[in-house]
Amino acid sequence: MSKALLVAGTTSDAGKSVVTAGICRWLARQGVAVAPFKAQNMSLNSFVTADGAEIGRAQAMQAQAARVEPEAAMNPVLLKPGADGRSQVVLLGRPVAEVGALDYRERKPLLLERALECLADLRARFDVVVCEGAGSPAEINLRDRDIANMGLATAAGLPVVVVGDIDRGGVFAAMYGTLALLSAEDQRHVAGWFVNKFRGDARLLAPGLEMLRELTGRPVLGTLPMLPDLWLDAEDSLDLSTVVDRTAARGPLGADVLRVAVLRFPRLSNFTDLDALAQEPGVLVRWATRPEELADADLVVLPGTRATVADLGWLRERGFEPVLKARAAAGLPVLGVCGGYQMLAGRIVDEVESKAGPVEGLGLLPTQVRFGVEKVLGRPVGEAFGERVEGYEIHHGIVTVEGGEAFISDDDGQSLDGCRVGSVLGTTWHGALENDGFRRALLREVAAAAGRAFVAAPDTSFADAREARLDRLGELIEEHADTDALWKLIEGGVPAAGSLPFLPPGAPGEHA
Repeated sequence: MSKALLVAGTTSDAGKSVVTAGICRWLARQGVAVAPFKAQNMSLNSFVTADGAEIGRAQAMQAQAARVEPEAAMNPVLLKPGADGRSQVVLLGRPVAEVGALDYRERKPLLLERALECLADLRARFDVVVCEGAGSPAEINLRDRDIANMGLATAAGLPVVVVGDIDRGGVFAAMYGTLALLSAEDQRHVAGWFVNKFRGDARLLAPGLEMLRELTGRPVLGTLPMLPDLWLDAEDSLDLSTVVDRTAARGPLGADVLRVAVLRFPRLSNFTDLDALAQEPGVLVRWATRPEELADADLVVLPGTRATVADLGWLRERGFEPVLKARAAAGLPVLGVCGGYQMLAGRIVDEVESKAGPVEGLGLLPTQVRFGVEKVLGRPVGEAFGERVEGYEIHHGIVTVEGGEAFISDDDGQSLDGCRVGSVLGTTWHGALENDGFRRALLREVAAAAGRAFVAAPDTSFADAREARLDRLGELIEEHADTDALWKLIEGGVPAAGSLPFLPPGAPGEHA
């Protein structure tokens, strides 16, 4: 069986996804056939594979880092939180249940079996599999049913490295405490540390790294500097504080800039749809939680959401509805994507997601929405503004168009998706803005409607920008990690019993 490694973290957002992607790109650049894997992911940011399976967007990004096609086996279990404290369980790319936390706990033994089967399949087809953990491996209340961290590591025989975020502070305590709360068997798998998001003077940090090695018996395999503006498909679904404003490095080509305001729904999903806009020179993308933040916007975007009806209610409670209707009446652009597109309808009937039944929409497009039990998953291709558009669909809401113009059409001009009336546009397709020609054409139309002297850059390539950032991650590992030690760990597997010290007290109730 091929080699494998688990990248765990002291906390959520410590940098597991980035380090996993960096190791994947580093190995791929060495000619190693490598694949990413995450047994269980909780995220509202998802992606559709070529064969129509839904997986976490972070695993799709990691597959790109590994230079392989994303597939369902790379993220066998995906949890998508909803508005009622329950989550949709997506197993091998298909939704299978809506569960609460306690209900889901009872399903975990079976899900671990499926995850191990997928991991074994990947290990049979690739030289190395780099696995990403979830949350923290020291969540002692969840260890007995863990399928993503030490439960996976012990079941599959994986060596583990733990990533800590030094920018938050307390990284040494977090690392020491993480190890000290693991059982002796779990501790045997933990072989090293990564310090992430370092900004300071390495000479000041060095004594701490040595003390950590002396205290735990495990070396620091890398101190990775803070890399600003990575925007690499964040996945934290319940804490969106990491979603920050992003602006292109270059200034505007024309006399004016374009301002894009994006409604920050409580259950915002697939927010990476907007990353391509933020890469355009002269385009400023901002998140909005108050109606007054739309005042100077040239384009307002209603993005995707896991809870269309609930977030439509939030929109109304916040006072956005009259502002959006006034914009539409004035001919100022409004774009709805997936759940945001559904909100623009005249009527929404939802007996599936919210079970709210008939709900009045914003009425800005001549459409009706009815939620179906079966989720629509696909990778469609069409044309808009005379440009090719590729996207992906993830939705239960089925939109029926009763007027207006087609937004995205096929080669014969027949409507494929979406609707537009004047300056209001909507589509169910995620990822459409990643198409360079389509994005530039949309921006030109927005500039014209807003009366801005904006010039769309003719050479911005979102795909190239993403590749450049993945290369930066590979270089991060190559330049700032002990790659010889990392490769020996990958090749050697779990350290031999007794080769690493046990750090007391261990798991609660354990007496070593």
